[in-house]
Amino acid sequence: DPGQDVTGLLGPLGTPWLMFSSFKAFEMEIIPAERIVAQIGDMLILTCNTTGCASPNFSWRTQMDSPLGGKVSNHRTYSTLTMNPVSIVNSHSYLCTVICDDGEKKEKKEKSVKVELYSFPSDPIIEISPSLVAGEQATVICRIPDVYPSDHLEVLLKKDEHVLHREDFQDDDSMNLETKIVTYTFHPMAEDIGKEITCVARLPIADMDFEPKERTSSQMQIVILNANFITKLSIEPSTTVKEGENVSIQCSAESNPPPKIILRRKPDNANMGPYSSRRILLPSVMFQNAGDYECMAENEFGNSRREITLNVKCKYNTMITVIPTAALSEGETVTMKCTSSSNPAPVISWKKKKATGESEKISKNATLTIQNLKSQGLWLYECEACNPFGKEEKAVKLYVQGLLEEPVQMIPLIIAFSSVAAVVVPAVAILIYVSRQAKVNGSYSLVKALRLKV
Repeated sequence: DPGQDVTGLLGPLGTPWLMFSSFKAFEMEIIPAERIVAQIGDMLILTCNTTGCASPNFSWRTQMDSPLGGKVSNHRTYSTLTMNPVSIVNSHSYLCTVICDDGEKKEKKEKSVKVELYSFPSDPIIEISPSLVAGEQATVICRIPDVYPSDHLEVLLKKDEHVLHREDFQDDDSMNLETKIVTYTFHPMAEDIGKEITCVARLPIADMDFEPKERTSSQMQIVILNANFITKLSIEPSTTVKEGENVSIQCSAESNPPPKIILRRKPDNANMGPYSSRRILLPSVMFQNAGDYECMAENEFGNSRREITLNVKCKYNTMITVIPTAALSEGETVTMKCTSSSNPAPVISWKKKKATGESEKISKNATLTIQNLKSQGLWLYECEACNPFGKEEKAVKLYVQGLLEEPVQMIPLIIAFSSVAAVVVPAVAILIYVSRQAKVNGSYSLVKALRLKV
């Protein structure tokens, strides 16, 4: 055995054997061997150890001849490379070279170790809006500090066991140590009171043995409830419109939690139901659409109501018919009929203009009949058609003609005629009588006849 001490042993002829001393061959190892996974920020020590060499000579270098990024310390039979703290610049393969020179022969040996780095030093940090109000937008921010390599990072945001949001960074090509941020916006509800918001961060790097590869942080939601309503109800283009216009009635409301909105026309009829949840469109509005509209907003903590009135002005088409249509004379009868196509059917009445300019109501019927017209001249009558949505007035002028001669001019003629008739009529009667007497006596002498009469 070459390693055994044989001093004092004799050969077959009594000659001594060569004397051998105990020794070991020159060997080296690197600790840890071949590969090591280290977290950035920690301390990492690489050790190069030898046996079988009394005075080894050590040297360290990186595979790409980059700076070592650490401190070398040589001892009699081993050397260390200390990186404190280890950083991204230390992500290399390190080569340890040992030369053993015992005076007779010189030997050189090398071994390498690959340093692989990661960073996942602490649990995520959750930030939530200072006060979560039910129904109002809230933001959750999850910060994952000092992650490397970030292209392996996976983040989940959960509400209890329900996943709200998932995000990964596989397209992130950053080679630096970074804090990654995940932001999610949501609307907390009344039922979220007491539930936890949890941020789960994972760094599942294959073939890298480190723990933990998953870190979590949770924060309880404190939800503030609010039953205050801000309700708006409006009619466009206006609360008063004409038939045929396009009308939009809109209702909006805000509360915490968000309200249910019902917009409908009053009265509240179960058979009618809401037109829509927030908006009523009335293309080519009609008078039937006029009336009061109600918006009701409610949640589990209260309700709010608002009302608005829509007025629809009708389109009128009022006409007056006069019979007879020819010029009117004193003593005649005239009939005037007023009609209107407005809807709903209007109430029709008649007025007469006085000489003073004032109007006097004279009839509540659609047909006005005036008998035995007596007054000569021009007269103005007005027809008024009125329904709940408006009114329209139409006027008609009547011209009443007098007789052929005025009564004042006829009086002298009548007197003169009466006087002449009083004289002439008796004279004519006498002449006729005398003539007849003369004829009886066989004479046509007017004188004789008169004498005989006398």
